[in-house]
Order: sequence, then structure tokens, then C-alpha cells
Amino acid sequence: MQTYTQLGMFMSSTCATALFAFGLLLPATVAAEITLEDTRNGAPLKVKGDTEQAKQFLQTGKNPYIGNQQAIAEGKKLYQLYSCAQCHGAQAQGQTAKGLTGPQFNHAKSANDEGMFEIIWAGTNGGMSGKGKGHMDPTNANNGLSADEALKVIAWIRNQGQGGK
Repeated sequence: MQTYTQLGMFMSSTCATALFAFGLLLPATVAAEITLEDTRNGAPLKVKGDTEQAKQFLQTGKNPYIGNQQAIAEGKKLYQLYSCAQCHGAQAQGQTAKGLTGPQFNHAKSANDEGMFEIIWAGTNGGMSGKGKGHMDPTNANNGLSADEALKVIAWIRNQGQGGK
């Protein structure tokens, strides 16, 4: 019986090696990145993950700060610091611009975290300037929100009401 078990393990590893060699089996550690696009022109967005949480988001599209009270508090401060409240209201309910909490979003992309990230990062053709590093101030690539900070702003927005996923 042990010989059959050893033979089965050898055959399994041999088959896996062959499938991997022919590109039919990928190692479990390889993860595809999400594809983000510039909401103004459809071009790919190049965003660097500046923290482990931002890198996780860029791999999965899931905001790891959703429900994290410390990140939500930081997101609120950033929302106020970057003057988001001037247009979207103090609680993201809408003011001169539409609200951000749903269930009906001004931009359909805002219904999920990837889409809201794209809008915050690159801006829109409808008047909102990009807040991401390299977009907010083309003369200084260090001005603007980092990827991690944008995720915290999104966590705060989602905490305000009927936010997306």
C-alpha cells in the first residue's frame, strides 16, 4: 500500500511539474493585480502601493480599511484636509457636488472601492481634480494623497452611509 501511495505522490508531483513547465499551472504565490484606469481618458493608472494594505488592495481590489475605526478616523481628517467636504458635504451627503454614500451614485464606478479609488486618484472630466500623487499637482509628484491615504478616505466615506462594496 505504501508503494502505491509513494508512486501516487511521485506521479502527482511529476504531473504538476509538467503542467507548470508548459505554463498550464501557476504557482499559488502568483497573484494578478487589478487593472485601474484613468477616469478622464481610460488610460491605465500606475499606482504604487506604499503600504502592505495598499499593496493588498492593488492585488485584490478589496479595501482592507473598511470597518477599521482607526483608519476611518484618519480618512475623515484627510477628507477634510483635501477639501472634499467643500463639494461633497461634511458627511459626504452632497453639497455643490453629489453625495458619495449611495445607493445612487453620480458615477457608477463609485459603487465599488476600485472605481471610487480611480475617481479620487485621477479625478473626472466633470470638474473634480485628481487627488492622487502625481495628479493633484503636476509640478510636484509628491503632492496629493498616497494610495494608502486614498483607501482611508474611502473607508470613511463607506462608513457614512449606504456605501458600495
